[in-house]
Amino acid sequence: MTTTPTAPATTHARLSIPQGTALSIGAVLGTGVITLPAIAAGIAGPASLVAWAALVVLSIPLASTFAAMGARFPDSGGVSTYVRRAFGPRASAAVGWCFYFAVPVGAPPASLMAGHYVSDAVGGGRTVAVAVAASLIVGVALMNAAGLRLSGRVQLGLTAVLATLMLVTIVAALPRASWDNLQPFAPHGWGAVGSAAALLVWGFAGWEAVASLAGDYRRPARDVPRATAIALVVVGTLYLALAATSLMVLGPATGSSEAPLSDLLAAGVGGEVRVVTAVVAVLLTVGAMNAYYAGGSRLGAALARDGALPAYLAVGAGKDGVPRRSLALIAGQSVLWLVASEVLHLGLTPLMLLATGCFTLVYVLGTAAAVRLLERGSRAWWTAVVALVSVLGLLVMNGWHVLWALGVAAAAVGYQVWHDRRRVVAGCVHGYDEADLGAGPDRDAGRDRGAAGDVLLGA
Repeated sequence: MTTTPTAPATTHARLSIPQGTALSIGAVLGTGVITLPAIAAGIAGPASLVAWAALVVLSIPLASTFAAMGARFPDSGGVSTYVRRAFGPRASAAVGWCFYFAVPVGAPPASLMAGHYVSDAVGGGRTVAVAVAASLIVGVALMNAAGLRLSGRVQLGLTAVLATLMLVTIVAALPRASWDNLQPFAPHGWGAVGSAAALLVWGFAGWEAVASLAGDYRRPARDVPRATAIALVVVGTLYLALAATSLMVLGPATGSSEAPLSDLLAAGVGGEVRVVTAVVAVLLTVGAMNAYYAGGSRLGAALARDGALPAYLAVGAGKDGVPRRSLALIAGQSVLWLVASEVLHLGLTPLMLLATGCFTLVYVLGTAAAVRLLERGSRAWWTAVVALVSVLGLLVMNGWHVLWALGVAAAAVGYQVWHDRRRVVAGCVHGYDEADLGAGPDRDAGRDRGAAGDVLLGA
């Protein structure tokens, strides 16, 4: 779960390569990394390193594709705009729904990650972890209802703190690493690597934000690919180094750790580091959830305003409005998913897979749009083809959890069809024709949905 700080709104584009690189890293490097190495190790053991490496390699064509789209079609709508251009408003609505309904599914595991760090530091076990998670869900929702938001600079600052903590932890713990801890390498079989890779999408979501930032660069055609390349190297190196160090230092205990960053840092420097990592985990989670709730609530209101969700949720859809109804729906669903997780003893993994299924489906639609829109046979087109095939593979690896994402997309299309028919009938009754019905805010719906959605996928 990552946060995408948006570039400051200016009259003239002035985003430099270093600034764009920082924003791209912030879009991808998120709070999931505080727990993902342990969860992936629990699924595939040391072979989870193969899954990490595979996601890093996959990020190259995926990020390159979105960079190419951003350079050619600079627009703040990002993925939603491209999907709308390629496949029309119904497919764009599916993208919007996948973003919107991934938020309440992803909030409980994200908040529980922070909760586990707190319980690891102060004790109290599962009860404390769940109490912290519930407090974060309600607290962040109330923050947004009051109109409070963290600035892009604060979000970038939190990402910088995370990157620094990762680097310090790796350097401090590496002297205690042992190659013997990587044996047996694949204790759960090689098939588990695919399951781990599907889950790790959680930590790599955010590359689509590269496209939405393209219009803010001074020279998009030159600067976007360069900033993306630097971000790929930094993110890939940090992720792989942290995962490898965790496995080589903590050994088999990695898979059962609820606070792997704390365990790793304690092994490296000793002392009372658990309180420090718990505080950092909570702050990072507040930042991530704030971005998710702020972007998600605005996305829901924009979707409702444009007919892709019930009109009741459209209140507060304006630029300076606070979409409290949409926010209440997200927060209410988040609480229900948290309760369901506890009652059914689901743990983090199932909910994370439901959320990553939505993210992966958005990537499928986004790369498919790139294949359709980019010049056929060009290097960028072939890169998009590779990215599309890769994310389709990830979608399959998501297993039965992908049915949730497909169901959300199908429901979006169904609702859009129903809403369009109602508009046509209403137009016939009142004497309008279809050209009249196609005018107005619906024409630019994809841009508004994408702008809000880009805050989300970065989250």
